[in-house]
Amino acid sequence: MATPIFERETWLDISVNIIPLFIIGFFVALFAVASPWAIEGLVSTVGFALLVVPLVLLAILTYIAADLLESAEAEE
Repeated sequence: MATPIFERETWLDISVNIIPLFIIGFFVALFAVASPWAIEGLVSTVGFALLVVPLVLLAILTYIAADLLESAEAEE
């Protein structure tokens, strides 16, 4: 059996970040596939960046937090 990436308790702790990741990811996919507005250069780029940048930063923050939680549990 494969070794899980994180323990169950860690997944529960980081679920407060995983749920918004899915929500933001849904809107990124929605606006990439079916944009309700016309694509207009800089305005569309800034609007899309306001979704993508927080998505990436939250994903990095979530992974770092989970890694720190795992290492703290391993030390106990």
